[in-house]
Amino acid sequence: MRQLFFFFFFFFFFLSTSPLLSSSLDFHHVNLHDLSFKSSHHPKDHHHHNHTHVDILHTEDNLSVNLFHRDSLSNHAYRSHGHRIASLLARDAARAAAVTRRLSPSYKVEDFGSEVVSGLTAGSGEYFVRVGVGTPPEDQFMVVDSGSDVIWVQCEPCERCYSQSDPVFDPAESASFAGVPCDSELCGLLMSSAVSDSRCHGGGCRYEVSYGDGSYTDGVLALETLTFDGAVVSGVAIGCGHRNRGLFVGAAGLLGLGWGPMSLVGQLGGSAGSAFGYCLVSRAGGSATGSLVFGRSAAVPVGAVWVPLLRNPRAPSFYYVGLMGLGIGGVRLPLLEDLFQLDGDGGGGVVMDTGTAVTRLPDSAYAALRDAFVGATSELPRSPQVSIFDTCYDLGGFESVRVPTVSFYFSEGAILTLPARNYMIPVDDSGTYCFAFAPASSGLSIMGNIQQEGIQITFDAANGFVGFGPNTC
Repeated sequence: MRQLFFFFFFFFFFLSTSPLLSSSLDFHHVNLHDLSFKSSHHPKDHHHHNHTHVDILHTEDNLSVNLFHRDSLSNHAYRSHGHRIASLLARDAARAAAVTRRLSPSYKVEDFGSEVVSGLTAGSGEYFVRVGVGTPPEDQFMVVDSGSDVIWVQCEPCERCYSQSDPVFDPAESASFAGVPCDSELCGLLMSSAVSDSRCHGGGCRYEVSYGDGSYTDGVLALETLTFDGAVVSGVAIGCGHRNRGLFVGAAGLLGLGWGPMSLVGQLGGSAGSAFGYCLVSRAGGSATGSLVFGRSAAVPVGAVWVPLLRNPRAPSFYYVGLMGLGIGGVRLPLLEDLFQLDGDGGGGVVMDTGTAVTRLPDSAYAALRDAFVGATSELPRSPQVSIFDTCYDLGGFESVRVPTVSFYFSEGAILTLPARNYMIPVDDSGTYCFAFAPASSGLSIMGNIQQEGIQITFDAANGFVGFGPNTC
């Protein structure tokens, strides 16, 4: 019955005229103005609403919250768009390197405990949400990370904390804060998740995670109430960090959306159908906020094309997807499918990651994709390489251009054809645009957030599928 259900979705979609999931058009005709970055603004002050308390185990309500890009929160003023891109690529290189290290088969299993704060390297914190913590709720900006599990915030008393934009959360001021006993099932679950050096102190459950680069979080595990734009969810297990180092742009902590049981998705479980969806801020959309929703009815759009997720036992927090091939101009490239396969040792494969900006592909796959794209854009004037982008164009004298489509071919026949803004990006103020893919430093492929922007993306964690919605958002 389930196979028939998904066949219906595939059949319906491939007969549709969706702009995202169609290979009927080989080229995009795009106005370059539509590919430019819009200036972002600071989000308005968040005001508390009247709250209706909902128990995490029984709610059928949907949770929804705005999703902010870091550039809309940071007070940093870039001298030019070129400097903004340079900063993005520097952060991105650090993030991609950190993810690659974590997912290397040579890594020790216990090192995967770093998933609690995977967003702490210099490449961290591309997307944020505003969450109320405690009762009464204290609003905090938190990094969203689809490759992390444990939710945590900096807490008073703060023995060592980095600077954040909001006051540090004080559990003594919250009526709903309750420490987790060391002999509880939750503490055992935390320890079984390989969070390094979990231990007991005074009967309470503690955690400590450190990195080679000096980033860490250390504190107690507690049950607390979180508020998402008026919807209150009680009994959420969060880390209350008294010693922390590493987060940026003033975030108070991290909201883990990974595939593990300690993430918000895992804890919501049956109450939200273990489903969540997001639309990452699109620079071409002129909006400073995207969206993050939880709950099956809201997060699962009708008409989505579904692709099976793959589980890597060595890194169970990450969402792997079965990529089979790539295409340019509606023509599938002659690539071996094993270039993208997850091997028996936990190496390779394709990870969808909100924290990495630029999609990385194995060398041979990237070279084939780039060469086919270059061959189809021979009439466009080239420009020198910019950082990791080796395929750039001087389009300063153009109002519009014609570029070939770029497609991902997934398992079970699904095809995702990207909008042009998701692979042709401006890198300066002079009309230089680059092909936004890069070669990977290993066999691991990472599908980054530039390629995910503006697309409805849904993770059905309970059933093991990722969906690409029929409309831009």
